[in-house]
Amino acid sequence: MSSSLSTKPFLGAPGCDGSSRFGSLLHSDLRAFTSSTLQFSTRHSHFRKLEVQATGSTYGTNFRVTTFGESHGGGVGCVIDGCPARLPLCEEDMQVDLDRRRPGQSRITTPRKETDTCTIYSGVSDGLTTGTPIMVKVPNTDQRGNDYSEMSKAYRPSHADATYDFKYGVRSVQGGGRSSARETIGRVAAGAVAKKILKLYSGTEVFAYVSQAHKVVLPEDLVDHESLTLEQIESNIVRCPNPEYAEKMIAAIDAVRVRGDSVGGVVTCIVRNVPRGLGTPVFDKLEAELAKAAMSLPATKGFEIGSGFSGTFLTGSEHNDEFFRDEHGRIRTRTNRSGGIQGGISNGEIITMRIAFKPTSTIGRKQNTVTRDKIETELIARGRHDPCVVPRAVPMVESMVALVLVDQLMAQYAQNQLFPINSDLQESILKPESANMRV
Repeated sequence: MSSSLSTKPFLGAPGCDGSSRFGSLLHSDLRAFTSSTLQFSTRHSHFRKLEVQATGSTYGTNFRVTTFGESHGGGVGCVIDGCPARLPLCEEDMQVDLDRRRPGQSRITTPRKETDTCTIYSGVSDGLTTGTPIMVKVPNTDQRGNDYSEMSKAYRPSHADATYDFKYGVRSVQGGGRSSARETIGRVAAGAVAKKILKLYSGTEVFAYVSQAHKVVLPEDLVDHESLTLEQIESNIVRCPNPEYAEKMIAAIDAVRVRGDSVGGVVTCIVRNVPRGLGTPVFDKLEAELAKAAMSLPATKGFEIGSGFSGTFLTGSEHNDEFFRDEHGRIRTRTNRSGGIQGGISNGEIITMRIAFKPTSTIGRKQNTVTRDKIETELIARGRHDPCVVPRAVPMVESMVALVLVDQLMAQYAQNQLFPINSDLQESILKPESANMRV
């Protein structure tokens, strides 16, 4: 629905006396701005459209995902727009990753009991996507709003309580509303769709695992990224693929859990069989998109690609990835300190990144804080919270990385693979068996 403003100056235009109309807008004028689309005419009678979009809840250009819902509302979920038609899809495809993300998995996660069972409401017919928006919802069934009564008056240190009030002047108290990690259910559901597209179309696989919990750091050479499997990652409750270090991490989390405290950690994510050419120069570099997506997750505080900060200790001759021609005639790099991305564009090597997560903000220990009335006080936060977020963050990281890559895959196809490629320099983004099916 649009409102015609052809008879009224646009908001902020000067009045007849040269003064701004901001201070003199009538109530009826303000009501004209409540629609999401405004149209106004110029003196040449050309109509222009001003679209006002909700900010912060949508990611992607070609494969767009909007998440909705709050921690203690009726439910959470997502709307996926731009998914290709004829993709085999059902709830079970999403449920696998939702089960990896859900609360109550083990003693080192929040005890909140939610099955996180998803339902697809649109965009799928007879087991195939229709090309129209896919709406997925997961109900909230174990809300305990009374656990947050103290937090309606006092701000939890390092949480989003205060900043939400600073921005909006109002907030959802129970569970932190949209700042809760429960919002990521929509991301994980959409990420499962993205991962399926990547695997079927280009053979691309996304794996994440816990490489650090508090002060326990998994040495990089103990994980073979060429052969890493989901089964190795899921073999223990902390999601570390090395059994020895997994036990050390679990012990570190247990030590603070019983004291009502929390710790942080690092999730490492790798992507195998990445098509060359994903990403664009300058502002939309692939690592920039990955960083934005990863850092949009709750509790994130750091992002590294390839050698990351450790590369700053090397010289150029030590850090450069030298090129060579492999036995199949493909140009490869002997090392991968670039992390699979050079100049903002994927080079076909394994993409490697690390995401740092802070200790969970809400803890069961007394802390100093301030009330909404600006009175200093003490707070012992109640509710059910993870003593360390990283084990459950693993599928969240995978999902955000997959959302970036499927969006970039579609962009690469549209811009550079719509017409026959330059086979001397470019490769098809299709995996070989998929390419044969299309012949």
